[in-house]
Amino acid sequence: MRTIQMTLDEELVRKVDRAVGRLKTTRSAFTREALNMALRREAISQLERQHRAGYTAHPVAKGEFDVWENEQSWDQG
Repeated sequence: MRTIQMTLDEELVRKVDRAVGRLKTTRSAFTREALNMALRREAISQLERQHRAGYTAHPVAKGEFDVWENEQSWDQG
């Protein structure tokens, strides 16, 4: 692992310290998990932007997926 230095405001440090106390972990472990979660969210957001851009550039044509309508089951019973 690599050690880095970060600048955080005092209130954020207090909140993190309370959380790590409740979770019985360390600031470093808590921060690693938070950063990994943020990176996963960003990766998903990027994929969603690409998906949206693709459909904007090439919208679904009328009738393109109609063949599947009869395959759908809406029966809730």
